[in-house]
Amino acid sequence: MGKQGHGMIITQTPLRVGLVGGGTDLPDFYREHGGRVLNAAIDKYVYVVVKQRFDDEIYVNYSAKEIVSRVEDLQHELVREALHMTGIRGGLEITTLADIPSAGSGLGSSSAVTVGLLHALFAYQGRQVTAEELADRACAIEIDRCRKPIGKQDQYAAAYGGICDLHFGPGDRVLVEQLALTPSLRRQVQGELLLFYTGITRKADSILGEQRANISDKITQLIQLRDLAGEAVAGLHEGDIDAIGVAVNKSWTAKRELASGVSNSQIDEAVEAALAAGATGAKVTGAGGGGFLLVVCPLENQRSVRERLSHMRELPIKIEPYGSRVVLNVHRDIWS
Repeated sequence: MGKQGHGMIITQTPLRVGLVGGGTDLPDFYREHGGRVLNAAIDKYVYVVVKQRFDDEIYVNYSAKEIVSRVEDLQHELVREALHMTGIRGGLEITTLADIPSAGSGLGSSSAVTVGLLHALFAYQGRQVTAEELADRACAIEIDRCRKPIGKQDQYAAAYGGICDLHFGPGDRVLVEQLALTPSLRRQVQGELLLFYTGITRKADSILGEQRANISDKITQLIQLRDLAGEAVAGLHEGDIDAIGVAVNKSWTAKRELASGVSNSQIDEAVEAALAAGATGAKVTGAGGGGFLLVVCPLENQRSVRERLSHMRELPIKIEPYGSRVVLNVHRDIWS
């Protein structure tokens, strides 16, 4: 029992906003054409607590509570597969907590849970893992084992943190470049990002499933999204702060065409209102259809944007420089 792991671990893993290129991280597209995504981790988190138990059962607390004797019997598929992957059979309690209601926010919460869970379980076993390994294994759980129709950007944002320029494929390779912006440029970028809650939660799976089925018909839009990510990154390297808003604005037009559920009249109206009030770009972050609206806006126009979008609750955000990390590690074997 003691050899499986002991004590208590808490990990803190950031959520993310997709800036440009989301959708090109789907394997059906990037394997052949290569995808590129620019995203940023934010200071909103998922916490995972893993604690040794006195008995051999597995307790899991999230929006539900499960107590089982066998890993196979867990309903929470991410926890079940993470336990399978780490080879832990029992005698522990797992709790997940999030800053944001996790279902359907568009902030990458399920991948943050997967990354944070793996990180906590490995730490519980006394194993150190790199961000690359965490992201890669989280993708294996969500995409290969749980067969979710999702892309790979969220796992990498959660594991690495910061502002990431992610290259996917051709083939299965992933290249991660964290943008090393000057502190003043990072502050400027952060200062222009506003996040508003649409009040609509949705399951990304149905939109992403349709998006995946549409890939062959939408190659033009996806290539445009991939290239816009490159334009935004190039602009940032040159210190052009407006590059993000411009790319976000163009990419939303392309992204709306990927699947019928990406936008709706309520979201369209909010985007229009933000642009009319002086934002340089606005889009739904994540698969679309609801969740959070990301607005890129110069400081001088933010007041009027906030007035126009006053019916939505604003979530203040900062860019989070760190990826998933262990914030508490108590080594104590209750059996010794």
